[in-house]
Amino acid sequence: MRSKKAIIISLSIVLVVVILVLIMVGPLARRPADRIAVVSLSGTITFQGASLFSGAVITPDLVRSYLRRAGADPAVRAIVIRVNSPGGTVTACQEILEEIERASEKVPVVVVMENMAASGGYYISMGADRIVASPVATTGSIGVISQVVNVEGLYERLGVRVETFKGGRYKDMYSGLRELTQEEEEIMQGMVDEYYEHFVGVVAAGRGLSIEEARELATGQLYTGAEAYRLGLVDKLGGLDTALDVALELADLEFARVEYYRPPRRSVWSLLGFGDALRMRLSGFSAEDIMLLEILSQNYPQPSFLYQG
Repeated sequence: MRSKKAIIISLSIVLVVVILVLIMVGPLARRPADRIAVVSLSGTITFQGASLFSGAVITPDLVRSYLRRAGADPAVRAIVIRVNSPGGTVTACQEILEEIERASEKVPVVVVMENMAASGGYYISMGADRIVASPVATTGSIGVISQVVNVEGLYERLGVRVETFKGGRYKDMYSGLRELTQEEEEIMQGMVDEYYEHFVGVVAAGRGLSIEEARELATGQLYTGAEAYRLGLVDKLGGLDTALDVALELADLEFARVEYYRPPRRSVWSLLGFGDALRMRLSGFSAEDIMLLEILSQNYPQPSFLYQG
């Protein structure tokens, strides 16, 4: 009787141990469901965060946070990036392009253009493995532009007088307080030409074109998605569903769960720039003065070289 009872107890202990092992090992043995991460990038491409007047922006830090999150998740087998941007600064576009290229080394990356992905918006798309565009989207605008803002009249209106002391012949050429000389204009044009050739080279490499073929398309003009497809600037026509199908194919999957990444939360004060605006209003600045100073902060004192239509 005791022997039978001992056997029952032993079997019960073994059963409990087996159950515990299964509970512990089970989650490790099950592979997480395959996922496709969908990232939305909308706005002007810049290093500066959104402010009261800037609207939506795309920054390298934002893109980096999205792509590193996707790269750290072993269940993410592909990334779809929805690009909606008229472009932005050359340096910010270059940094984002490199982030997308690094992501594509780990998992397939597909860009989808549903509305506008022009100039810098098209530039950053060169880092993806495939590009899908709506037939009625606008893209292209391959080129570069730079403008030196002359704020002399605006400073006079604000009652601001600037005394310039410089060391170096061209040190104040970007100040916006005087007209450029012919020699300075040639310097500016040389820099624009260099950035333009770099853009052409990125397009040629990204689309498998010769430099001459890419330069013929790099006129600065906008193309519809349908025209861009005919010209070889995008791979397929369609929307998000088409981009997801392409991502599945590149990842060699029959099915995957779609996960939409939300942008990081920001406080209302930070997003709208109310803090600085309120302090300026309390200091006696009018709403018009605040707007003028915001314009200055975006354009002064250095010129912006833009991949932007």
